[in-house]
Amino acid sequence: MRRRDKLAAKLPTAELLRGSLLQRVIRHKSGCPKCDRGVGHPVLVLAVSEPGGKVRQISLRPEQKPMVEQWIGNYRRLKSQIEEICELNQTLLRPEP
Repeated sequence: MRRRDKLAAKLPTAELLRGSLLQRVIRHKSGCPKCDRGVGHPVLVLAVSEPGGKVRQISLRPEQKPMVEQWIGNYRRLKSQIEEICELNQTLLRPEP
């Protein structure tokens, strides 16, 4: 139980973000020299899957990238720690020999 409580005390609570950070390129149909050369405009996007299979994409500013990466990492660590706590709780439910 001490191990479980120690894990629970370390859980991040506010700075969490579920999704994937993607780099996309958008191109204008006409009138943009950069797009006419085939280069396009790189943008950062947070892709979040929603119920029903839809994916919501949120455009990000370049200076937001480190914060978003940190929050996604926090979410993944939280998910892993929750799984570990669940496994520990399962062992507590087993009858002692």
